[in-house]
Formats: sequence, C-alpha cells, structure tokens
Amino acid sequence: MSQTFGMETPRKHNHGSHRQPSRYLVLIDSGGYMVARLFLETREQVAEFDGAAEEVATMTIGLEPEVGALGPEWDRALQGHSADDRAAAMVYTFEI
Repeated sequence: MSQTFGMETPRKHNHGSHRQPSRYLVLIDSGGYMVARLFLETREQVAEFDGAAEEVATMTIGLEPEVGALGPEWDRALQGHSADDRAAAMVYTFEI
C-alpha cells in the first residue's frame, strides 16, 4: 500500500503576517441599490457587496456612521459616484 493513502498530515501553520484589516465600510447608493464597500486605511477598496446583506448589520453593531464622504481622501476611492451619492454615504470606521 502507498504511503500517501488516506488523509495528508496537516501543514504547519504559517505565522507570517496576514492581509491588512479593513478600516472603513462605506454604504453608498449605486444606481438605486445600496452597496457596501470595504476599504483599507489607505482607501484602497478590498471588497464590495450588497449593502442589505445581514453581514453589514453585524459589522456595524455599536458603530456610529459619519454621513458623507466628500473629503479629498475619498475622491479617488469613490470616483464613480456622484457628489449627491457621496454626500449621502454612510462611512463606518472600524477599530484596529
């Protein structure tokens, strides 16, 4: 019988650094639908999903949103959205 029969031995855990944590969650209107966008500290987008998803409610428990994403720090990150959409956006900041 082969030595590789059955389950493999689990590999050793990699203790290296993981991906950077998301710092901001922006809920913004996109063509009539609420979209949730996750950003790093550098305002680089790392995810986008339905703003009505249950996970959004879970992630924002106990957080107060800042209304509006009109500052220059959001210009590049939200360049596809109108000024009205950006003014109504809700920005949640996660503790790291």
